[in-house]
Amino acid sequence: MPDQVTNYQCPSCGGPLHFDAELQKLKCDYCGSTFTNEEITKYYQEKNDEAAAVGFDTVDRTTLQWSDEEASKLRAYNCPSCGAQLICDETTAATACPYCGNPTVVPAQFTGALKPDYIIPFKLNKEQAVKRLSSYYKGKPLLPSAFSNNNHIEEIKGVYVPFWLYDGAAEADMAYNATRSHSHTQGDYLVTVTEHFQINRQGTVSFNMVPADGSSKMPDELMDAIEPFNYNELVGFEMAYLPGYLADRYDLTAEDEASRADHRMKNSAISAIRDTVHGYETVTPQRQFVNIIPERVHYAFLPVWLLSTRWNGQNYLFAMNGQTGKYVGDLPVDKGKMFLYFFLIFAVMAAILGFLLFVVMGR
Repeated sequence: MPDQVTNYQCPSCGGPLHFDAELQKLKCDYCGSTFTNEEITKYYQEKNDEAAAVGFDTVDRTTLQWSDEEASKLRAYNCPSCGAQLICDETTAATACPYCGNPTVVPAQFTGALKPDYIIPFKLNKEQAVKRLSSYYKGKPLLPSAFSNNNHIEEIKGVYVPFWLYDGAAEADMAYNATRSHSHTQGDYLVTVTEHFQINRQGTVSFNMVPADGSSKMPDELMDAIEPFNYNELVGFEMAYLPGYLADRYDLTAEDEASRADHRMKNSAISAIRDTVHGYETVTPQRQFVNIIPERVHYAFLPVWLLSTRWNGQNYLFAMNGQTGKYVGDLPVDKGKMFLYFFLIFAVMAAILGFLLFVVMGR
């Protein structure tokens, strides 16, 4: 019987392969041999096709004491290298065998409409992700001094996150009330004249590849914050980019996430149209009608490093764009430093106010 999953191993020595972000090639962990994506795709094509046709096994809930609902969301596969049974989430697309460590890809997760259109390969490796986390700590005046020295990285993983990329257009019909004032002297009086204007704007704003992640496991606020990705580096999807990283297929459909993309297009269109109204002192929106016209939706895997640290009994999650290196994440606040900064700001403002009062009263 053909294997259900594919372990990506070196054609030269059989060692585990991983996609090297620096080389942009697959590299053997044992002998150091390197291979192009095209070479490995061709080498494993037949195995992947056979594995995709086999599918998965159901999970025996009685043996493992899972409920029917829990078992329905799990999949069982057999590792081709060591024979161990892998119990995975129903969306798992790339992982590693916990017993032998071989990079494992589940071809059945990429059949038909499940196959992504594009992928951006990782450009930054694990060592760079750790190094840039230290840089992210710098320049944060309210960060506890001991945090960067005493916290420990509990887990770091490179994940290909499923994203929907939406093309569309926004038809906008906007109206504003605006004012512009000018003053002149008339005898002993200063006369101010305020002009009122009714401004109308209509236009269409086009959008390409507005992103929304398709994974319920990923915090939306983190995924939004690590943007932008450089979509000029999108390449056609191949499973050979996955070994050495984790990946889940989408569990939120393009229809599920369309409202998020529409909301972003709408806000961007409003901002773009508003930027055409200038030369006035005040501008007040009176009408903001925006109609979103959906066009095409692309499915892509985008690279993200996730790092979790622990300090003073609390966990902190960070995300880094695996292409650009942009970091986001929550940081603790030193309450003592916060009070000190507040006190210093208050003291400086009080000193300035006191000096001004002294000058005024001294006249």
